[in-house]
Amino acid sequence: MISPSIEKELQQHLSLLPVSQQRRVLDFARMLSVAPPRGVNGSSLLAFAGLIPAGELLQMKTAIEADCEQVDVVGW
Repeated sequence: MISPSIEKELQQHLSLLPVSQQRRVLDFARMLSVAPPRGVNGSSLLAFAGLIPAGELLQMKTAIEADCEQVDVVGW
């Protein structure tokens, strides 16, 4: 069942869109209603907890902090 407040807001937004975009929204809603969830349940990943040695985790953390948290303003 759809929440009346959500339905009202959706109608307000949809009324501002051209028919072609309204159809895209409808297609997206249809896809969401039939698409099975993807991925793996988090509890099934617990078996892997602790398998990476602490030294390797520290290397990963250092690499991420050194290389991934910087923005090259000239390169953008």
